[in-house]
Amino acid sequence: MAKVTVQAYERVLLYRDGAFERELEPGRHTVRRIWRVRREPVDPRLRQLAVAGQEIFTADGVPVRVTAVLRWQVADPRAFVERAEDPTELLHVALQLAVRDAVGRRELDELLRAEGRDAVTAELADPVRAEAAELGIAVQSAAVRDLVLVGELRTALGETALERQRGKAALERARGEAAALRSLANSAKLLDDHPALATLRLVQTAADSGATVVLTPDGLPPRR
Repeated sequence: MAKVTVQAYERVLLYRDGAFERELEPGRHTVRRIWRVRREPVDPRLRQLAVAGQEIFTADGVPVRVTAVLRWQVADPRAFVERAEDPTELLHVALQLAVRDAVGRRELDELLRAEGRDAVTAELADPVRAEAAELGIAVQSAAVRDLVLVGELRTALGETALERQRGKAALERARGEAAALRSLANSAKLLDDHPALATLRLVQTAADSGATVVLTPDGLPPRR
């Protein structure tokens, strides 16, 4: 007889003479004839898998580089151990294919919008989940983390965005100048319609500068 301790973050499968015997939950267990038993620990905690920098052609033939992440955990320890030699590699391939399919059916303009990336994310988990279930894996979520353009296209898009911002800045300057001109025109019309205001404005300006203003009997500046 032997004592086997299983930690809170793991499960242990017991195989006796090559055949599955039982699964040990966290705690201390007594195992008979330990020399004939193989112990297979499995970690059921939440994990993350990433497919990084995968280059994919969009529906309109533009290459983009995509990084996607998958959150998963072992749901069936026995299936996880027995169904595949390397279940995480199969999970990685399933995520790759799901990303290729979802991105490859969309054009670049759609993918550059937030709604387009959200639509891709929404399509990733289900196809991966279907294959992962056979491996004893539960898929919690899948998402596109990064989507970037490749090579010269990235530079061209950056220049286009820069020119767009420059155009917006020039438009704002033009709007400001037009508003200033409208204000001057309105002020000039007001002074023409009300000569007394023009006189008052002249006196205020002269007072600020220390100059002397001589008015005619009618209360207006002398004409030259």
